Amino acid sequence: MYSFKNDYSEGTHERILKALIESNLEQTEGYGEDVYTQKAIELMKERIGRSDVDIHLFVGGTQTNLTVISAFLRPHEAAIAANTGHILVHETGAIEATGHKVISIKVNDGKLRPEDIKPALDAHTDEHMVKPKMVYISNPTEIGSIYSKNELELLSKFCRENKLILYVDGARLGSALCSEENDMELSDLGKLVDAFYIGGTKNGALMGEALVICNDSLKEDFRFHIKQKGALLAKGRLLGIQFLELFKDDLYFDLARNANAMANLLKKEITAAGYKFLTHSPSNQVFPILPDKLIEKLQAEYSFYIWEKVDEYNSAVRLVTSWATKEEEVLGFIENLKKFTVNK
Repeated sequence: MYSFKNDYSEGTHERILKALIESNLEQTEGYGEDVYTQKAIELMKERIGRSDVDIHLFVGGTQTNLTVISAFLRPHEAAIAANTGHILVHETGAIEATGHKVISIKVNDGKLRPEDIKPALDAHTDEHMVKPKMVYISNPTEIGSIYSKNELELLSKFCRENKLILYVDGARLGSALCSEENDMELSDLGKLVDAFYIGGTKNGALMGEALVICNDSLKEDFRFHIKQKGALLAKGRLLGIQFLELFKDDLYFDLARNANAMANLLKKEITAAGYKFLTHSPSNQVFPILPDKLIEKLQAEYSFYIWEKVDEYNSAVRLVTSWATKEEEVLGFIENLKKFTVNK
């Protein structure tokens, strides 16, 4: 049974696995002070176009988010997120567990804009309420939409005018940057946001996320926060080696392009079969609306999530392609979809 449930079902790219094996018995410094991690950080700084950013490597996304938010916010401050935001929906209250409320903003496309955020600022007026201090967004969003450069510029300007921290969850950042509809570079994030992370777990790494802190005021003592949250990995070179392989050439972006290409193929063929989509998602997540009876038949051959019920007879499902998805698997899914459609 082939899985379209996520983009981390496979292990890691063979080049990364080879590098980990070849360096296995080397003795290196711990906690990210090794030569592999330091070289990886320098390469990422070059890609971002800023030598003055701080970069810290984490094992996973939730670990990154809770460390960042608990470090950047004072006890009475809160983060603002879209109603689909990962920190709001899929992190088991990790942010609230560190003492920070997440203010939910209802949006239709997963993206936050200044006009969405302003009412939350206007509603929190005094010391009897939490103080909104951070705007949390993800690119791509949880429903596959991506931010344009202009949208991020407007959001950045609004946050700076209102003394808000702008933080980007980049779990699938490679997919966003390599989307056919994207007009941003990695360097634009370095100029427009206070912090963001480059997701490795969902883009070919065995595990790992690279947090980039751009705002000088947020850098001080950050390693203390990493250690306190249990996120300072003793064998830090395991993360450094992976990001070194991903960024010493275009591997990171090549893997993201494969995920997007396979998603585009899915969208093209599902559209040709006569089905519509829940949302426009120019990344590696696809949300087709299918008859429930068809979904049941497909689930006998494939793993995927049922995203939401659309009506009495139809539901939206989520299909996720990965850095390792092969064209034959996508075409096999489409063949089954068409076969079951004919026989419905």
